[in-house]
Amino acid sequence: MAEERDEGAGGADDADRRRRRAQFLRELAEAKALRERVRPQHARVARLRRQLRMRSFRW
Repeated sequence: MAEERDEGAGGADDADRRRRRAQFLRELAEAKALRERVRPQHARVARLRRQLRMRSFRW
């Protein structure tokens, strides 16, 4: 049950999807920055935990 797409519509849909994704990522980054400003102690602890996880990760 795959949708059929013609060649012209595929490019427009893809561009629209990329635009919406870029907007979502911008808003997500803005929300993270706001959270860090509002709760700096919590953000610092989360950053340290994330760094510790990365240090202990084995390739």
